[in-house]
Amino acid sequence: MRGAFCFMASAPALAAPQLAPAAAAAPSPLASLVQVILGLAVVLGAIVGVAWLFRRLSGGMMGAAGRLRVVGGAMVGQKERVVIVELEGEWLVLGVTASQVNLLSKMPRPEGADQAPPEPAEPFARWLKAALDKSRPPKGPQDKQ
Repeated sequence: MRGAFCFMASAPALAAPQLAPAAAAAPSPLASLVQVILGLAVVLGAIVGVAWLFRRLSGGMMGAAGRLRVVGGAMVGQKERVVIVELEGEWLVLGVTASQVNLLSKMPRPEGADQAPPEPAEPFARWLKAALDKSRPPKGPQDKQ
């Protein structure tokens, strides 16, 4: 039994010298380029197919983003906000905390809601520059070099 196992284990080594090595032809650059392009096309096709399948199977979840719009909001605490959300022509006033979202009120969309929000009284860039200038010490005559 042991002899048969040794014979079968050494059979590939005994058969190797009998096989003539195949002449390895150098692949042409054009063939390599075609192979790379086809491989890339297969991978890109798989990505597009998976994305299409995901959209198809996800149902209406991805389409809801176009109907939902945040109109405005205000911070009322360290982690609490009041947010106004528009959904299908109706405004929802939501209370948002770190752990939950509560519906505070529903109201119809106001008539003038399409108008752009008013510009802030003072642009943020000007306010930031003024705040930075306040925090810096005034320049003396020795700093003007």
